[in-house]
Amino acid sequence: MRFEVLTKDDMNALSRELSRAGIMNKTREETRAEIEHYVVIRGTYAELVEIASSVPAIGEELEAVKLAYDELIEDWKPGETKELGTLFEEPDLPKLSVVSALIEANAIEETEGGFLLREKLPLDTLTLELRFPVEEIGEELEELEEELSATLVTEYTLEKHYYAEVLEVERELIETALEIAESYATEESYVEAMFDGIARSVLAEKILELAEKYRRKNELIEAIMELEPITVEGRNERINIYYDEDAIEDFLKTLQTLGYLKVKGNRIWV
Repeated sequence: MRFEVLTKDDMNALSRELSRAGIMNKTREETRAEIEHYVVIRGTYAELVEIASSVPAIGEELEAVKLAYDELIEDWKPGETKELGTLFEEPDLPKLSVVSALIEANAIEETEGGFLLREKLPLDTLTLELRFPVEEIGEELEELEEELSATLVTEYTLEKHYYAEVLEVERELIETALEIAESYATEESYVEAMFDGIARSVLAEKILELAEKYRRKNELIEAIMELEPITVEGRNERINIYYDEDAIEDFLKTLQTLGYLKVKGNRIWV
């Protein structure tokens, strides 16, 4: 069960709190590249509307741009200056596209006090630059390259990542670890760790239960394989736990390292 945090300090702080709670853990730093591919298209709103019917992703984006344009322009009078915070209460890519297009058309002027609207230009005449993950465009990429001079952009980002990995499989310790990590971990890694922790604890409980009956490793593995998938039922959810023999072999080593059982040759002691 692994939690990703944003900084090295957070990683060390989380590890210390887990250790104080009696939860075995280890820290890990990893530098890896994130590679993302985008298709960037450029054209007036009117030109983009013409091809939107054949590329659903463009149609959805243009609807968002239209809403953003209406919201921005509706109460903004020519000659009026608006602060950045009033235009963007939160990150909003469609609004950013509209403002960028208006700046490019000299309809908006950036000033010390914010943004001055010089004139209201029709949305159809504005030149927009939109980008989409390449998987959203798919087979239409060649058509877009011909009609709109679409550009394939690859973004390569080298980043350091920080993790605190919980080594426990006992349900209570996992629940405690989740409580501690909630204020440190990224949301995505926390959710993944939660399900990983639940699944590992259920699998460990089932293996230890069967190990009381099957004292030979091959028999124990055969018995646990017959149960696959193991299902955990909740009020409104269900977790199906799948595994293969090699994974169970490794998991038995984990349980041995944690002191739950001993494996020697084909024999097992609990």
